[in-house]
Amino acid sequence: MSLIEMTIKNFTEKLSSDAPAPGGGSAAALSGALGAALVSMVCNLTLGKPKYAEHEPLVGKTLASANDLKTRLLDAIQRDTDAFDAVMAAFGMPKETDEEKNARAVSVQSAYKAAIASPEATAECCLAVMKLAESLVGKSNVNAVSDLSVGATQAYAGLKGAMANVRINLPVVKDAAYAAEKRAWMERTEKEAARLLQAVETGVAGQLFS
Repeated sequence: MSLIEMTIKNFTEKLSSDAPAPGGGSAAALSGALGAALVSMVCNLTLGKPKYAEHEPLVGKTLASANDLKTRLLDAIQRDTDAFDAVMAAFGMPKETDEEKNARAVSVQSAYKAAIASPEATAECCLAVMKLAESLVGKSNVNAVSDLSVGATQAYAGLKGAMANVRINLPVVKDAAYAAEKRAWMERTEKEAARLLQAVETGVAGQLFS
């Protein structure tokens, strides 16, 4: 059974076990998926309401994007665990001869890059969810603004969790140019995510306390 086919109870029990996977990467993807689902919810609570008719094209487009991101993030829950399993499989390759050692080293490096690509994709999806949330501030159902804030917060948590998984794997990669590129990307992305979260929280607070 895949991780996303599990009940919430079974998934959290597996997550809390002594098995190394699923771990933080899968949890981060789930957090992002919950954020995307909440953005979709806000859209659905806005569409068809005369009060927000002028924003309907934006909200409809945002709903489609949020649902797509939700699907991609749900898929990432399993993908992150598969990426970890691939790293373990690479380490389990034979290393008796020089040829075997070289093949194993190449496989390990390749597997670690894949293990970085998975949370990297999760972080990008989470950032996209946050951008959608920001676009809805002041243009969606005022009765659901708290859900919009929670959605952005969940996506931010997913992004930060994904970044942690990139960061822990990066030192193992021997490609210096690749590592430098990823570090620069992390800095840019985390800065933009913090800005988006602040924008959503400030906008929502303005609606709640106005």
